[in-house]
Amino acid sequence: MKEHFSGTNQYVATRELSIAVNAAIALQKPLLIKGEPGTGKTLLAYEIAGALQKKLFTWHVKSTTTAQQGLYEYDAVSRLRDSQLGDGRIGDLDSYIKKGKLWEAFDADEQAVLLIDEIDKADIEFPNDLLQELDRMEFYCYELRRTISARHRPIVIITSNNEKELPDAFLRRCFFHYIRFPDKDTMEQIVKVHFPVLPQELMTKALSVFFSIRDVKALKKKPSTSELIDWIRLLLVSGVTEEDLTDLEALNELPPYIGSLLKNEQDTVLLTALKQKGKRPY
Repeated sequence: MKEHFSGTNQYVATRELSIAVNAAIALQKPLLIKGEPGTGKTLLAYEIAGALQKKLFTWHVKSTTTAQQGLYEYDAVSRLRDSQLGDGRIGDLDSYIKKGKLWEAFDADEQAVLLIDEIDKADIEFPNDLLQELDRMEFYCYELRRTISARHRPIVIITSNNEKELPDAFLRRCFFHYIRFPDKDTMEQIVKVHFPVLPQELMTKALSVFFSIRDVKALKKKPSTSELIDWIRLLLVSGVTEEDLTDLEALNELPPYIGSLLKNEQDTVLLTALKQKGKRPY
C-alpha cells in the first residue's frame, strides 16, 4: 500500500504541504522545507515519522557541524592510546568508529525518516559535501575499506531558515516547499489542536490581536505560530478573558504576557509608542 501523509491529530498540514511531502516520497528525493522560524518545519519530520510509523533519526546542524559527522567519525586517538597500552581490541576497527545519523538511517531494518535540521547554519560547502550521499544513498568508509549503502532509502526532510543561499547543485536534488505563514482560518485549526476547549470568543480576540501585531510593518521579528501557542497558554493559565483583552485595547495598553509574542526591546518600544499615539495596531 502506498504511503500517504495528510497531517496528524497534532499537526495541521495544508493541502500544499501534504502534496509536497507525498511528492518527495514518490520521487525518492529529499524534501527541502523553508519558512519563518516557528512554522513547524522541524516538527513536520516528527509527525511524518509518527503518521507513517517509521523510526526517526534527527541530525541537528550547528555552525561547527561537518558533513563527515553525519557519516561517521573515526577515533584515531583512542586507537593509538590502546595500541600503546597493548590493548588487543586495536584490530577491531569497528569499535573505533562512531556512526553518524546518515549511517544509522542507512542501517535501519526498515525505511526510516531522516531529519537534517537547519542545514543553512553550517558552512556553505556543507550541502555540497552531502551531494553524493543523498543522491546515491551510499558512501565509502576508508577505515573499513567498504561502501556503506542504505538498506532502505530513507525519507529525508531538510529544513532551512534561509540564513544562507544553498548551492544550485544541491537544490536540484531536492523537492522544495515553502511553508507560508498560516492564514486566520488555518491558524484557528492549529490553535484548536492545542486547545480543543478554548472559548471561541477568546480564540477570535486572541487571533485578532496576534495578526494585528504581525501586520505592524516595522517589526524586527514578527511573532510566530509557536509563540502564539505559548501566549494563549499563558492567557488560559492566568484566566484572561476576551473582555480583559478588549478592556486593555480600550485603555491603549499592551496585551498581557507580551514577552511571549515580542522578543526584543525595539519591537516592544515600537508597539508601546503606537499605542500611546492612539494608532492601535490591534
